[in-house]
Amino acid sequence: MTATPDLATLTGDYTVDPAHTTIGFTARHAMVTNVKGKFLDFTGTLHLDGTDPSRSTASLDVTMDSIDTGSPDRDGHLKSSDFFNTGEYPTMTFRSTKAESLGGDDYRITGDLSILGTTKPLTIDLEFNGAAKDPFGNERVGFEGKAEIKRSEWGLTWNAALETGGVLVSDKIKLNFDISAIRQA
Repeated sequence: MTATPDLATLTGDYTVDPAHTTIGFTARHAMVTNVKGKFLDFTGTLHLDGTDPSRSTASLDVTMDSIDTGSPDRDGHLKSSDFFNTGEYPTMTFRSTKAESLGGDDYRITGDLSILGTTKPLTIDLEFNGAAKDPFGNERVGFEGKAEIKRSEWGLTWNAALETGGVLVSDKIKLNFDISAIRQA
């Protein structure tokens, strides 16, 4: 694989590669540990402008029924009306509204995150991991990102009080993104 050092050469449209991308999250559980999960079914596109990163865009559609925390019972509860209500709201979406370079390999993308029919702004800090041509001739770019949200702002308010104080599920959710995207021909 050959790295591409000049960002201007990366300008173009890309499709997120689900086989090499993780859309994940972490939630505090029972006030003592973290539960991690991810979504297995999603599609996304990027338009990168290596000359003027502010003209870059991103779009992501996540199938909520594809949630995977490693526990079928917990996943079933998360799909229920207590949480994501996937029967009525099958998709979570993100549409960028602003992109900016923070210097070096650091970027920030802001957009609209829609969950349960509620749309709120979300800002994601990203690190550009590089670009390369894979053994199959695909031109790839990679980004790693993170953000935090309060789930209650999107109507995700189900909880249970703990005997020792506190609640079963934290309001603060950490989002993490490991993105590999392939340039469209």
